[in-house]
Amino acid sequence: PGWDCHGLPIEHQVLKNLGPKKDTLSQAEVRKLCREYAEKFIDIQRDEFKRLGVFGDWDNPYLTMNYAYEACIVRELGKFVGSGGVYKGKKPVYWCGSCETALAEAEVEYGDHESPSISVKFSLPDAAKALPSVAGKNVSIVIWTTTPWTLVSNLAVALHPQFDYVAVDIGQNNVLIVAEALLSQSLQKFGIKDHKVLEKFKGKKLEGLKARHPFIDRESLVIVGEHVTLEAGTGIVHTAPGHGQEDYEVGLQYGLDVYAPVDHKARFTKEAGVFVGEHVHKANKGVINLLKEKGALLAEEKLIHSYPHCWRCKHPVIFRATEQWFISMKKNDLLKKVVENANVVTWVPGWGKDRFLSMVQDRPDWCISRQRAWGVSIVAFTCKDCGTLLLDQKVIDHVADIVEKEGADVWFTRPSSELLPAGTACAKCGKKDFDKEMDILDVWFDSGVSQAAVLKQRKELSWPADLYLEGSDQHRGWFQSSLLASVGTTGTAPYRAVLTHGFTVDGSGKKMSKSSGNVVAPQEVIDKYGAEVLRLWVSAADYRDDIRISPEILAHLAEAYRRIRNTSRYLLGNLSDFDPAKDAVGDDKLLEIDRWALHRLQKLTQRVGKAYDDFEFHIVFHAIHNFCAVDMSAFYLDILKDRLYTAKAASAERRSGQTAMYRVLSTLVRLMAPVLSFTADEVWSYMKDNARTPSVFLADFPQAEEKYVDDSLEARWDRLLAVRGETAKVLEALRKDKKIGHSLDAGVTLYAEAGLYDLLARHGNDLPFIFIVSSVALAKETEAPVDAFTSDTVKGLKIAAAPARGRKCGRCWMYLESVGTVKDHPEICMRCAGNLT
Repeated sequence: PGWDCHGLPIEHQVLKNLGPKKDTLSQAEVRKLCREYAEKFIDIQRDEFKRLGVFGDWDNPYLTMNYAYEACIVRELGKFVGSGGVYKGKKPVYWCGSCETALAEAEVEYGDHESPSISVKFSLPDAAKALPSVAGKNVSIVIWTTTPWTLVSNLAVALHPQFDYVAVDIGQNNVLIVAEALLSQSLQKFGIKDHKVLEKFKGKKLEGLKARHPFIDRESLVIVGEHVTLEAGTGIVHTAPGHGQEDYEVGLQYGLDVYAPVDHKARFTKEAGVFVGEHVHKANKGVINLLKEKGALLAEEKLIHSYPHCWRCKHPVIFRATEQWFISMKKNDLLKKVVENANVVTWVPGWGKDRFLSMVQDRPDWCISRQRAWGVSIVAFTCKDCGTLLLDQKVIDHVADIVEKEGADVWFTRPSSELLPAGTACAKCGKKDFDKEMDILDVWFDSGVSQAAVLKQRKELSWPADLYLEGSDQHRGWFQSSLLASVGTTGTAPYRAVLTHGFTVDGSGKKMSKSSGNVVAPQEVIDKYGAEVLRLWVSAADYRDDIRISPEILAHLAEAYRRIRNTSRYLLGNLSDFDPAKDAVGDDKLLEIDRWALHRLQKLTQRVGKAYDDFEFHIVFHAIHNFCAVDMSAFYLDILKDRLYTAKAASAERRSGQTAMYRVLSTLVRLMAPVLSFTADEVWSYMKDNARTPSVFLADFPQAEEKYVDDSLEARWDRLLAVRGETAKVLEALRKDKKIGHSLDAGVTLYAEAGLYDLLARHGNDLPFIFIVSSVALAKETEAPVDAFTSDTVKGLKIAAAPARGRKCGRCWMYLESVGTVKDHPEICMRCAGNLT
């Protein structure tokens, strides 16, 4: 087991607990408190995992804040540096103004958000250069945006090069330019009825023209880009390279400045003019009012749409261009190699691969820097004299050796001179004074290198991992960072398979939240039902979808658990006088019904084994539960009772039953062990020959034994079971008529066609025990009385039943005419009397 210990969630909570005092502490002091906070919850969670029955080397977990792990993080970064994959640059990244840091894509959650949706005119004074039909007219190109505040940073407007656009005369010498496909809905939104299309053209025709910004005295270049769509708006978008990835990328093609006049708190800087000091989201209203004043606002609406929020503080985030550290996706063909590796990994369920690839194929460079304190620092230095960056793998490895001995805190407590190798000098100016880089690494890099820090460092483990398992949100998180980190340093995926599960929702399928009052805490379930029911709940649901939980669902599973436990208890209880080493009978001595039980056991073993191999844990539960409830409790053990309780203790027929029961229990307990771990180990501890392994988890997992598989036997018994089911219907009718109480109060006559008759006759003496009645007579189907029950499901079967003749045996409870004929035992039947001697 292991814990990710660094990162914003812990630092955020520590600073929250500190209150105003946080401003008086150094980063080193904050880091010390973060470490203590992490240690506290590691201990709490460790105990909780143990209570859940999770196996692990709990005394030696891996912790990302352990010195050795921190040193590995630094060395893995060094490998990327050595291959030329790390650089520092100014790019727009997700930014949380509340947490004052850049965020990874995996640290962003999407939720509904209400944004202003506006259509804005950008004057196009030189439109006639490309469109002769608009000469002498006031031409405006119309953009659409849901982030009005980004207009402050606008440097261009973008059209799609191949879309059709139209210049529309709307009267009073005014012309608007919009996409032809969106013309009708746009004019309706603008409240314009009369119009005339002057010219139709492709977007690329306007490329290079210069529009005028609607409220700032500067030009806005007309550009084209493939990112423009016709899904909404006008088919034209405004471009702010400092506030969007697509805007940034298309801006690079035109040499646009990466302009973002926004500070670390998401407030406008002095470059934003009248909006200086205002939070960008609050500035939306001011921007819209300014557009109205300038006559540039054509339409304003409210739009509820999916919008990125910070995973920690839940506030809406922005794109903000800042100096950050990145791992290049293009360098060394990293992204290409990641996609190639993803295609050979096994994804469970299969759609996980498509989802993963959709998120990684076009992903931007990995922003690995964070402006926080609690994490592992990016090991880079800057020359104090000339500003030249020192980023060198040998230097990084030197620092890693120090970190391994003293921890990553050394970066915050020691001067550069004590961290750099002796004699290190600036490659440009030759000076030896350096400043340290104070950004820390993205914690997804921490977790992404776990394959190197754990699998490659522990002798008992192997690399790559057989399986990575997490929720579907980790297609953007751990699954992705691990693949990037591993492929970037080894060229190979760190896992052979990836399993994705859904999330826990309430009984109605709704997301759980404290405000909704529908949260079901694991500890509450354990306190009420025990850990086994919680484990059963996890395995019983198809994890590929969201998993529902409610008191009703748990109660249902508690009942299912009781059936499995009671079956195990019954088997164990009836083996108290059975020593498998001495009492087991040979396979050739097993009665047919016992061979049927072992046949069904092999089918169960095959199905459960395959389900485990395929990660189909819900099939494991349903198969085991069905075997216990139907094959065992409702049939086999039901008819076995007579043999167990009335036959001689060491008789061949009783030992045959016990031999089968022992094999059933031994296999069943091992099959259920991964799910019902406490129960399985408890049962195993009471089994007679458990000395060969003190725990069920040290025993071999069962494999199906082909010698017991007999499909023809199963086919015969399927027919007998069908007859048994039909007989039960007839007995239930007698019970409703108050003619009998228990089924043993009845005698049955079966009228069967030739083939079925022969099968029943083969089991003639056993039929009363199979059907749990006092007597069964057989006759030809043609001899059936007119009022006999005629089966609809078993061809050629009719049944008659009546209260059994004779007296009730005080021992086996059957009504038999032999009761009272044995002088020394006048209250029991002849069979029972014989079993007493």
